[in-house]
Amino acid sequence: MKSLLTSVLLPGLMAIFGVVALVIWTGIGPRQDLQARIPGLDRPPKSDVSEIARPLVGKLQSFGDKPSELPGSWPRFRGERFDGIGQPGLTLARKWPDGGPKKYWKIELGEGHAGAAVFAGRVYVHDYDRAAAADAVRCFSLDDGQEIWRFSYPDNVKRNHGMSRTVPAVTEKYLVALGPKCHVSCLDPKTGKCFWLIDMVDKFGATVPPWYAGQCPLIDNDRAILAPGGESLLVALDCKTGEIVWKSKNPQAWTMTHSSIVPMEFAGKKMYVYCGKGGVAGVATDDGEILWETNEWKISIATCPSPIVLPAGKIFCSGGYNSGAMMLQLVERNGKIDVKKLFKLAPGVFGSTQQTPIFFDGHIYGVREKDKQLVCLDLNGKEVWKSGSEHRFGLGPYLIADGLIYVLDDSGLLTLAQASPKGYQQLAESQVIVGHDSWAPMALAGSRLILRDLTQMACIEVGE
Repeated sequence: MKSLLTSVLLPGLMAIFGVVALVIWTGIGPRQDLQARIPGLDRPPKSDVSEIARPLVGKLQSFGDKPSELPGSWPRFRGERFDGIGQPGLTLARKWPDGGPKKYWKIELGEGHAGAAVFAGRVYVHDYDRAAAADAVRCFSLDDGQEIWRFSYPDNVKRNHGMSRTVPAVTEKYLVALGPKCHVSCLDPKTGKCFWLIDMVDKFGATVPPWYAGQCPLIDNDRAILAPGGESLLVALDCKTGEIVWKSKNPQAWTMTHSSIVPMEFAGKKMYVYCGKGGVAGVATDDGEILWETNEWKISIATCPSPIVLPAGKIFCSGGYNSGAMMLQLVERNGKIDVKKLFKLAPGVFGSTQQTPIFFDGHIYGVREKDKQLVCLDLNGKEVWKSGSEHRFGLGPYLIADGLIYVLDDSGLLTLAQASPKGYQQLAESQVIVGHDSWAPMALAGSRLILRDLTQMACIEVGE
């Protein structure tokens, strides 16, 4: 009998008690419907978590070194005219001594692929300090590489094929830098004093690209021009105050890529051309209106090279991951601008994973993704020449100056060749830096060439 009570009646009574308790519990308080968890939409509301909206605070350190009085500048990604070509009037060496070009200085940096900007004898680099867990905008002297000042702010960045990878933009009055997680700082280029510091993820709904931000900012008419994606495809911010001058719409919800914004003028209209995640668009410089857009050119994995503005309204786009290249043509009709595809190149003809090709003297020069050869194309997309299987390069940068092309391979081997459609003619080569992943864009200020690998930056002499 006792066994019967334990095995049958007691569990039954407990079950009845549980049902009654459940009925009472569900009847208390307002009813709330449960919703399925959707990835990306399950973040806590900003009003509930004060840390999301906390202000960014930076720290400035001054080290007392003086800027150089040497001439020459490279004030932004791809130089003064956004074309990857050195200033006219330079006289550079056609051959190097046995030991290679003279080396002025070398400095250690955090892991990354961020190239230098040079202005008024100062070298600016966006670095990452792993020990301090902070982004750092650093200013060095062009003379000897000694640090002049450093502006840093907290940012938790993990190793992901390097950390920092953008080039600052600098003018006489302002320096604008973009960090790996889309923080933007505007500083005094002489002293490092911060005018403003924002987070584009919080302010504009930007999405940090894979492998972190690679977009290099633009300063135009004392405005910082940025492409956050998210709420706005492009924005213009007043460099002095950080206030929004205009925001463009983003009708197709394109997100940020590693590509940078390029100015262009067509049919009397000034615009910014940008390759977003999903297509290419032209945005008016005065008010942010989208003048044209196309989905013809898009890359599924990572859009890295910037568009090349060519004569007669042509735009050359290229990319990696078997995307090849494409020539677009702008056409004006009844006061409006349309865009059409002229031709598309297969990856075997041309494609570029990271670097932006260079348009020089009527031809396009770049390192082809498929076979790592330096190639020269005409404006119809036809191969004029290639460097040959014995002259292969990696994912490193290249620039042109004084009719010469400088090509840096992954390991820091610098090659000098003629930039001419007559054929590939190599003039010299030298191991100018010993390391790996030498992918950062180079900078040429006067006759001083600045280049880097993953963890160190060097300055060498390439003048006669």
